[in-house]
Amino acid sequence: MIVGAIILSGGQSSRMGTNKALLPISEKPNIERIKDELVKNFDEMILVTNHPEVYDFLKMKMVSDHYPGKGPLAGIHAGLLASSYEVNLVVACDMPFVSAGLGTILVENLREYDAVVPIIGGTKHPLFAVYRKKVAEEIKSCLENNSLRMIHLLDNLNVLYMTEEDLQTFTKESLEQIFFNMNHPEEYEFAKKWAKS
Repeated sequence: MIVGAIILSGGQSSRMGTNKALLPISEKPNIERIKDELVKNFDEMILVTNHPEVYDFLKMKMVSDHYPGKGPLAGIHAGLLASSYEVNLVVACDMPFVSAGLGTILVENLREYDAVVPIIGGTKHPLFAVYRKKVAEEIKSCLENNSLRMIHLLDNLNVLYMTEEDLQTFTKESLEQIFFNMNHPEEYEFAKKWAKS
């Protein structure tokens, strides 16, 4: 299956105090780590950012929100519209240990669904999930109605939710590590140590 990957560059990073996408981990900007991992398994890479000049060094296709200031839903919408492919993995920029292999597992389970969303520790992870391109229409409706919570979108889609137990039947990778995200400085410090080990 030919599949695209959409990386969301993130919002204000207010809790981190600086742009978390650019924080170095093992001497490489976090967002470059994510790109280098996903390019192993995905045919098209799109970065959604409202500041493309900041990410010129990545040498990748970039698009901006059609609905600025409306959070991750707007980012997914822009990425899906720009994608050449019917199936896309969406990844947030605050997940330094993202796995192309796990992304492929989500894709392979899409079947007749609109989306595949992991549930880890009882929490849904719609920002490491697979969506069909046609979902952009439903997202547009959410955005225009100012219904900006991801849960509102998911409630209107045919979603396959995959738990840890489901995912571990396909992979032996550490789900705790893959789904680790860093929003605060102490989480960034932890990520740097984890990367070294």
